[in-house]
Parts: sequence; structure tokens; C-alpha cells
Amino acid sequence: MKSKPNVAREKGMFIRQFEVTAFSVFCYLVGCKETKEAVVIDPAGDAEYILKEAAQAGYRITKIINTHAHVDHIMGNAAMKEMTQAPIIIHQEDAETMVSIHPYKLQMFNAQPSPPPDITVKDGDTVSFGNRELLIMHTPGHSPGGICLYLPGHVFTGDTLFVGGVGRTDLAGASWEQLLQSITKKLFSLPDATVVFPGHNYGFRPTSTVGEEKRTNPFLQGIA
Repeated sequence: MKSKPNVAREKGMFIRQFEVTAFSVFCYLVGCKETKEAVVIDPAGDAEYILKEAAQAGYRITKIINTHAHVDHIMGNAAMKEMTQAPIIIHQEDAETMVSIHPYKLQMFNAQPSPPPDITVKDGDTVSFGNRELLIMHTPGHSPGGICLYLPGHVFTGDTLFVGGVGRTDLAGASWEQLLQSITKKLFSLPDATVVFPGHNYGFRPTSTVGEEKRTNPFLQGIA
């Protein structure tokens, strides 16, 4: 378990980045400082540790959000929901996938199946926590129901965009053309200073910015 420091820029925001599991998944605790309500994004593992860190910082987790339904991102949902009773939220196009992962794949990842989602979302919806809200950006390409989560100054990109990389498109339901559209038409329409919080620790640093990825991401040069 590796925990990164609070890197929130917007006044009243709390953001902590955790690297969990052997798959280097980035989980995020995002909180409203005024109300101490928080969401957890992609709680793939180490639920007890994340809850302990949240409690020590004075936050209560009220929602669980998955950026997509691949097993490495949802395999901590059951433990997190059991300990918090928070509803699980995912895009409507990945809802069925979340509860139909083959037992062999669960065994391969040493994963617990996720409970079904309590809430499904679509492009343009918002998820509130205290006095803050995250905008749902539907960004298919890595998975049909992949989403990014935006609030001014920050975007949580799941497996759509990494630091210096992009999500795989050789999986069922994936599409390179859709992924490029999601990145270049949606994510790259955000202000260049927007901090990118990726879904895995695959880059040379844990965060980036939209402008930096436009300029340097080798998968997107000549395209963006």
C-alpha cells in the first residue's frame, strides 16, 4: 500500500491517492472539507486501510464510484460496501458486466465478486458529496461504460488516460476509435491546468495535467 499526499487545489477539497493491490490500481478518497463527506473511487483493495485513513482525516465515505467494471477495479467493492453501507455507482453500460465476471477470472485475480450497483449513471449526471459534486463524463473505449469524473481543476480518468499512456483496447467491448474520441473530444476539452488522476500507477509520476498529456503523451501525438 502506497498513499500519496493530499494534492487538492480547489479550496474546500480533500483528495488522497492510494496505490492498491499487485495491479498498481490507484484508488481515490475525495472529500468535502466543510461537511466531511467523501466518495471513494475504484476501491480495488485495502479497504480497512483506506477507511482508517479516511477516519483519521475526519471523513465519512458516503458513496463508492467505479470508473468501469473490470475486475481489477471493482474487487474491493464488497468489503468497502460492507464496512460503509455506501451505495455503489457505475455507468449504466457497465452495470451488467460488474455482476457477470466469470468465476475463473475472479479466481485468477484472487478477487471477491462485487455486489450489484445501487445507482447507475450516464453522461452529464453528477454525484454529490457534501457541498461538492463530480461530473460524469462517459468516455468509452477501454470499456463500454467507462467514465471519467470531473470537478474544476481535477479529473479522475480511470483506465481511459494514464500518465504517458492510454487504456487497452484489446479487450471485449473496447474500441481504439472510441477511446481516441473520448480523450481528444472530451478530456482534452478541459482546461490544460486540470490535474489528471489516472487509474493505475503506470507512468513516471502519479499525476499529470491535461496540457502535459496533450503535449507529450506518445500515443496521442499527431492526433490530439
